[in-house]
Amino acid sequence: MKSTPLTLSALGAAAALALAGCSAPEPNDPAEHSTHDMSAAPPSNESVNVAQNEADEMFASMMVIHHEQAIEMSDILLSKQGLAPEIQQLAQDIKEAQGPEIQTLRTWQEQWNVPSNQPHSMGEDDGMVSDENLEKLRQATTEEGTTLYLEQMITHHEGAVEMAEQELSEGRFAQAKDMAQRIVDTQTAEIEQMNDLLSAH
Repeated sequence: MKSTPLTLSALGAAAALALAGCSAPEPNDPAEHSTHDMSAAPPSNESVNVAQNEADEMFASMMVIHHEQAIEMSDILLSKQGLAPEIQQLAQDIKEAQGPEIQTLRTWQEQWNVPSNQPHSMGEDDGMVSDENLEKLRQATTEEGTTLYLEQMITHHEGAVEMAEQELSEGRFAQAKDMAQRIVDTQTAEIEQMNDLLSAH
């Protein structure tokens, strides 16, 4: 009979120790969680990897201006009566390809907080057509205009390809580099097509 209280008392002590053992690690848990959270935080490095650089911003700003002039040239030609169907289709294809790209480029500029009217010195070295030559295209007859358009657009495309190749070598923003590659592929093919049309014309 006397042994029973001793047993109960021993059991009580054992239970107390067991409870203490269970609760002992808890103070360490917050520290463990905080170190674990810190080690799980490096996604910031990923955002650095996909961010644009100065070459991407320059590509977007200059290509908007470049594309806008290609569309202007195509509109001038398309306003002329009696164009050959293949010439009309070429000018329409250029407009349809470059119009959506301008919208994409402007979206990137907004995301990057780059002013859409950022000034850049672009000239004939970049394939841009002078105001004087644009006026010649406006005043030309359909036949003369076709020849002028092909000659001017070949030079214009060559400038765009060069700019796109620079983006491929110096840019970092993946989508901009994808567009640059598309410009190189598409406009190189169109240069060959225009050279053939010019020879035939």
